[in-house]
Amino acid sequence: MTATPATTDLSRVHLVGIGGSGMSGLARILVTRGAVVTGSDVKKSTAVEVLRTMGATIAIGHKAENLELAGEKPTVVVTSFAAIPQDNPELAAARAAGIPVIRRSDLLAELMAGHRQVLLAGTHGKTSTTSMAVNAMQHAGMDPSFAIGGQLNRAGTNAHGGTGDAFVAEADESDASLLRYSPTVAVITNIEPDHLDYFRTAESYYQVFDDFADRIVDGGYLVVCLEDEQAVATGERAVERGIQVLGYGARTESSLPCGVEIVEESVSAAGAHVRVRLALPGVPSQELSYDLHVPGHHMVLNSAAALLAGALAGGDPAELAEGLTDFTGVRRRFEYRGSQQGIRVFDDYAHHPTEVGAVLTAARSKVDAEGEGARVIACFQPHLYSRTMEFDAEFADALALADAAVVLDIYGAREQPVEGITSRIITDKMPEDMPVIFEPDFSEAAGDVIFLAQPGDVVLTIGAGTITYVAGEILTELEQRGDVEEASSAVKGQDV
Repeated sequence: MTATPATTDLSRVHLVGIGGSGMSGLARILVTRGAVVTGSDVKKSTAVEVLRTMGATIAIGHKAENLELAGEKPTVVVTSFAAIPQDNPELAAARAAGIPVIRRSDLLAELMAGHRQVLLAGTHGKTSTTSMAVNAMQHAGMDPSFAIGGQLNRAGTNAHGGTGDAFVAEADESDASLLRYSPTVAVITNIEPDHLDYFRTAESYYQVFDDFADRIVDGGYLVVCLEDEQAVATGERAVERGIQVLGYGARTESSLPCGVEIVEESVSAAGAHVRVRLALPGVPSQELSYDLHVPGHHMVLNSAAALLAGALAGGDPAELAEGLTDFTGVRRRFEYRGSQQGIRVFDDYAHHPTEVGAVLTAARSKVDAEGEGARVIACFQPHLYSRTMEFDAEFADALALADAAVVLDIYGAREQPVEGITSRIITDKMPEDMPVIFEPDFSEAAGDVIFLAQPGDVVLTIGAGTITYVAGEILTELEQRGDVEEASSAVKGQDV
């Protein structure tokens, strides 16, 4: 199978929900490629304003007449079926006018056509691994195009239309849209049942990754994590179908060839020092070392995947490794938000029990490496009623890795509330001797965290919903309390 040229007229593109994290990135690439870009969103945002400065015409609010923003109708309308209802007036107007309506994943496939596609898939770690691969490949002078689900801290953007022949992107399995792509290098970081509201069964969820492997072009590679049982099983089945497979991670009992073996991993307060052995087919193996500024073994694994993907895409291994050292993280992936009153606040997008456990384990490693007896305080907002009900016990176990926790009520996102279901189904399963606050009032979350925290502690706001705003509120409230205490001390010290 080989990559096919674009088949959709992308000269005038209208994007419904243009300010979204995924949609705004694709709009950015379209603008840089010379397309006339219009769009709409429900509210103003930084992404909207940036696109406007680049030349896009954007309306706030959804109306049928928005299709005329450029003076003539678009050649195609792009939407996210998960985020935008089918009765949206712009979608209805497009269908009435006979204008093609495609999904965001279809647009990404069109933009990647003719490029060497490096696609990162898996239940966890897609954004971090994709971002590491992009940073490494940029450092190696490859200037890849890319589209990721978060903003690179150093680049400050989520997408770029590069001059190189590689296009690096996340491959989202949540609605099987990853089957639209034709990867040259396909990475599977891990596989653990998720999105069962769509797939219904774990077996169906596993199958989509097998089908993704079958999309790899002739001469391409499937890259799998050797430390993940289901990823290995997927790789072994792919080998039986004649697909080239390479693994990464600490060497295991798997029969799969190891492309990047993690030889040494030394945890530090800043992150980790990593030494790996790279072994590409037909090339003498070589050892490489680099430092990571993001903590956790899961990040070490992500870096190994990024290194192998970049090398298979033609990057110089030594320069790729230097790019990993240069990687400073992704927004909302163990992102440092600030410190007040000796309390450090980090923010993370984790929304599956395994992800929550990984980020809390990373936080624990960080405070243990500092050796100052600091505690880890988790402030968690569950995402989706279906996921919370499916994994309530697993969430309780993951949160128990913290020293104390504040658990907000469920952020439903696209789902309607389920009668009788709250986050108490998680907190009721947590250890009785652990300080835990179930907080149904979002506005009280920052105060709850401050009540639990003390100087030296590390606080993590965790979740895929609105929890990210709590991180800033914690820091603001701590600062205000500090100002009050300082003023009070000053008054007490005055002679009366």
